Order: sequence, then structure tokens, then C-alpha cells
Amino acid sequence: MKRSLLIVALFLVFSSLNAQTKVFKGTSTYSSDVICTLNNSKVYKKSSSYSSDVVCTINGSKVYKANSSYSSDVMYTVSDGKVYKGNSSYSSDIVMTIRDGKIYKGTSSYSSDVIATIKDGKVYTGNSSYSSDIQFSINGFVTIVEFVAIWHAVNYSY
Repeated sequence: MKRSLLIVALFLVFSSLNAQTKVFKGTSTYSSDVICTLNNSKVYKKSSSYSSDVVCTINGSKVYKANSSYSSDVMYTVSDGKVYKGNSSYSSDIVMTIRDGKIYKGTSSYSSDVIATIKDGKVYTGNSSYSSDIQFSINGFVTIVEFVAIWHAVNYSY
């Protein structure tokens, strides 16, 4: 009995490590509305799993272009909720700040500078929480670095 429980537990752990996270347009859950897929630290176009369709790769606190892991191909570095341009850690290179479910322009914390609101796997335009303002939905839990990679894929790769 203990052995079969161990096998089931190991299966669940390994299947969750290889789980795909889908990102959908608005509130849709239709496969035709998949914007991108997160799988094994890579964000793919739509539902693809082809290496030629990799939009960006996540490694540690960095998001890289396509399949790259070269320092010259770092698009974003994430640290303490701050998203830096490229490999930078200078405050002048902060693109956005993610704090308390809000994405702010640069280092701002003003409500007028809210780019988007994140709540329950849904990303709303600005400070809104209306269902009509949902830009995209994520069907799983993601880290802040994974979210930044998804944000890039949704906003800049199509």
C-alpha cells in the first residue's frame, strides 16, 4: 500500500513539473483562443511546442529572446517586483513594477500609472476589475518571472 502511494505521489510531482500553462484571450477557454503556452521555462506561440515557435526562455530571474541563453539576449531581469530592461539593475532601466496585483509604469506607485491589474489568473486593463476589461487569462499559477515572459509574449510578439 505504501509503495503504491509513493508511486502515485511521484507521478503527481513529475506530471505537475511538466504541466503546460495556457494563456487565453479575454475570458475564453477555447483552444482557438490560446495566445501562448508556458512549458518547461519557455513561452511558445499559441499551443505550439516547436522550438521555432519559442517567444522567450526563462532562466532564473531573467527572460531571454527566443531559445537563447546568451547574456546579450536578456530582454528582462526581474528583482523584488521590479522589471529591468535587459541585463540591467539600474533604477533608470526599470520598465515596470509589479506589486500587490498591480503593474505600474517604471518605478511609479500612483494609481494613474497602473498599466494592468492581476486578479485570480486574469489580467485587466489599468485599474479595472470589470470582466469586459480582461486582456488575457492564465490557467495556472506562474512565478513573477514567468508572468513577465507571458506579458512580453502577449503584448510584443504578435
